[in-house]
Amino acid sequence: METMVEPIEPTTPETPVNSNRAEAKSRFSKALDEAKAGAAALKAEAVEKAGTLKADAKVKADGYKGRAGEKGEQLKGDAAAYSEQAKAKAAELALETKAKTSEAMVSLGRFATDNAGTIDEKLGVKYGDYARSAARSLETNAAKLDAKSLDELGEDARQVVRKSPGTAVAVAVGAGFLLARLFRSK
Repeated sequence: METMVEPIEPTTPETPVNSNRAEAKSRFSKALDEAKAGAAALKAEAVEKAGTLKADAKVKADGYKGRAGEKGEQLKGDAAAYSEQAKAKAAELALETKAKTSEAMVSLGRFATDNAGTIDEKLGVKYGDYARSAARSLETNAAKLDAKSLDELGEDARQVVRKSPGTAVAVAVGAGFLLARLFRSK
């Protein structure tokens, strides 16, 4: 004999459950709306702060840019001043070198002229005449060197380099070697 069990029916009416559910939904919707409103307020605050920070950064960047521009202009001015000083010093040294070279050529010419008589006696008149000719040539070239300006000498040097660049390179290498030996020995 089996007894049958009857299903138990809820004793609470359905309306309070639906009412609680509706109230929970309403509260959840309100909470969701408040969260959305809070998120929108936070977003607006973040956008405002970002705008302020961006404006501050732009002001600072403009300040740095202005100072960098001023410093750049100052450095350009300093470089131009140093360049002018270097040009003036180079021109001064070039003039001194030109004068000393001319003096050396004249002195060498006088030395050759003074010793031409001795050369005549020891080696013959032919070699004495060579010495006199070399002396005149040195004195003439010294006079030409004195007469030319630095610009003319520079142009002459450019023409020599254009005509025979190999010779110009060889002379430059030789001069560099001699200067290196001169400074190394000191």
